[in-house]
Amino acid sequence: MSKEVSLEDIVSLSKRRGFIYPGSEIYGGLAGTWDYGPLGVALKRRITNLWWQMFVESREDMYGVDSAILMNPSVWVASGHVDTFNDPLIEDIKTKKRYRLDHLLEDAGVENAASLNLDEMIALVDKKNIKSPDGNKLSNPARFNLLFRTSVGAVEDDKSAVYLRGETAQGMFVNFKNIIDSFSPSLPFGVAQIGRSFRNEISPRDFIFRTREFEIMELEYFIDPDGWEKEFDKWVDLSNKWFEALGLPLAKIHQLEVPAEDRAHYSKRTIDFEFEYPFGTKEIGGLAYRTDFDLTQHEKHSGKNLKYTPKDGSKPFVPHVIEPTYGLDRHVLVVLANAYTVDEVNGDKRVVLKLPTNLAPYRYAVAPLLKNKPELVAKARKVYEVLKQKYGNVAWDDNGNIGKRYRRQDEIGTPYCVVVDFDTLEDGTVTVRDRDTTEQRRTAVDKL
Repeated sequence: MSKEVSLEDIVSLSKRRGFIYPGSEIYGGLAGTWDYGPLGVALKRRITNLWWQMFVESREDMYGVDSAILMNPSVWVASGHVDTFNDPLIEDIKTKKRYRLDHLLEDAGVENAASLNLDEMIALVDKKNIKSPDGNKLSNPARFNLLFRTSVGAVEDDKSAVYLRGETAQGMFVNFKNIIDSFSPSLPFGVAQIGRSFRNEISPRDFIFRTREFEIMELEYFIDPDGWEKEFDKWVDLSNKWFEALGLPLAKIHQLEVPAEDRAHYSKRTIDFEFEYPFGTKEIGGLAYRTDFDLTQHEKHSGKNLKYTPKDGSKPFVPHVIEPTYGLDRHVLVVLANAYTVDEVNGDKRVVLKLPTNLAPYRYAVAPLLKNKPELVAKARKVYEVLKQKYGNVAWDDNGNIGKRYRRQDEIGTPYCVVVDFDTLEDGTVTVRDRDTTEQRRTAVDKL
């Protein structure tokens, strides 16, 4: 890599090449929202398919669910989100813009600001004379609940209030009894889900790293509490294997052992997996030992029996939970950042996404050498149709000269370009160009 990749580089490429667009852009956008374009959707799908195959389909102890986004509000009371799911909010006195106080402190050089209590944050604002990003004085901070509140039915009042889910985990906990009743699994077993969550972030930032609407790939792995440490260590190893499957260098993945005072209220142990993003080392996923907190809370608030009855006839108990969580949007950002490369080809700089073949939106791009030669176009279409039927994710590209097509396919991460030329008409071979090395070789069409 010939230069340091910046977040601006990734944002520009994402917009230009159809990976990610600003949400509601023609109306000026909406902060914290992003729309995935055709190539972004393809990249997300490759990541989720790989995750689902690795953690669900290849295992005998996993059960997938897709729970509703709107849930009975009592779910969020039981989980603690209504009382504890909040961030410190502070306001610019002049502009009335609102910010997360811990973010302002981090920008001012305070490490782990989110772990401080509100009084400690206030003291640092005074000590460091911290201003708003516009240089104005700040108001007194307050706690702000992150749940999005909405109403069900025709009348908006407290009785109709519900929340957009703040995490996917609760949908798996409330279906624990259903899985037990339907499938009679033996411990340990897991419930998996990929789905959207919503958080009313005060100050979303860093592109798709922190947004108000995002997707999570998550597991709740139910275990006997005896020997939970061994199970926890297994999931640390599995998480590292997952990151390697994405093509990420483990040297850029850091494990942060979260101290007790910084852990969520439900956690007895938490590891944050962090990646060296262009804007700093930030979280990509997490692993938490949630004990029996969630099931016990839901058993208490719902009045339903959520105990597991061992098949050996021993005493029923509430299982404990190990929770691996992976942010899908952050994974997309990490994969793009890791793949973004600037190098030189014949003295000319090029931008290339060195995506793993199994994650690239297109595996092949097929092109006729000249688009004004009907015989080349017809032959190229036949090659395209054969590859399309076999792989699905194959692009047709006849826009511009062949050099521009190569550069365009390099930027979107296509591993191989297949070019049909006049020799193809004579001997049935095509030119296959490798994205990373730019080497070209002749290959018979039936060998593709």
